Amino acid sequence: MAVTTPPYASDAPAEGTVDAVVIGGGAAGLNGALILARSRRSVVVIDSGSPRNAPAEAVHGLLALDGTPPSEILRRGREQVRQYGGRVVHGKVVSAEPASPSADGDLRFTIALADGRSVTARRILVATGLTDVLPQVPGLAEHWGHSVVHCPYCHGWEVRDEPIGILATGPASIGHAYLFRQLTEDLTYFTHGTDLDEDSRARFAARGIRVIDTPVTEVVDDARGALAGVRLADGQVVARRVLAVAAQLQARTHGLEGLGLPVQDLPKGRGFASGPDGATEVPGVWVAGNVTDLVAQVGASAAAGALAGADINKMLAIADTDAALQGIAEGSRQGATA
Repeated sequence: MAVTTPPYASDAPAEGTVDAVVIGGGAAGLNGALILARSRRSVVVIDSGSPRNAPAEAVHGLLALDGTPPSEILRRGREQVRQYGGRVVHGKVVSAEPASPSADGDLRFTIALADGRSVTARRILVATGLTDVLPQVPGLAEHWGHSVVHCPYCHGWEVRDEPIGILATGPASIGHAYLFRQLTEDLTYFTHGTDLDEDSRARFAARGIRVIDTPVTEVVDDARGALAGVRLADGQVVARRVLAVAAQLQARTHGLEGLGLPVQDLPKGRGFASGPDGATEVPGVWVAGNVTDLVAQVGASAAAGALAGADINKMLAIADTDAALQGIAEGSRQGATA
């Protein structure tokens, strides 16, 4: 599921070579850019305007900002990056590839946008986030981010004490059920074609979690359009006000193939592999946020962006020093031969 946010003012891409391009303008990307801009690095954020949490009314579990709309957090983030000289460009990256190094051997990358513009950068931070892939159940997607939720920490308090259904997608849904049982005494687990072992059934029974094995065929709404329940393959309608779904998670990788970033299979999906501080196996490229940590909430994604931004700045400082030493050495050699 991808939702586009309202358009916002876009900066012009910087001319010449910038220290860093951040691909993705969510919490991870903006916080990485903020760290870099405050370190007096020239930084350009390229944002397509389709954050994962756009359907949600508010961000929760984020200290001091709990209850703030996602769009407001991003608006403030863009303003703060610009306050320190960073640029935020509304655009879609169609390719990002290594380019010829500078005369002193420093790395270079070319990032091309769908509208034909391009930016050259010394380093790249990928923070494109991910997409939630929902089960193909009619009516489910229409309630995504409201009555169809995925995270007990992001949305749990808001749906407490409601009749909740777990629409199973695989083994991860079993743990999902225990977490949502903490929030309501009226919980039904729809196996929906997935396996549920006898031990889990016994544990569910002990917690009062009802199990239904008949497949779900569609989501049913009431007269006002609110989620009212699910229809089963036998025609029965089970009343529910909320459905929790452990969606499959897919990192947004389109346009980044030219970087050759390694990917990793995780229990809930696939994402880019990274080491400490977001560094990847590809020199000059870092990743942060949900594109590498599929279950990170906003706070954790922002923190990862900050760590990556700091590491990029450190490596740029080393490269700057190497270039300065090389310049002195070359000057000495030229002086000796004059």
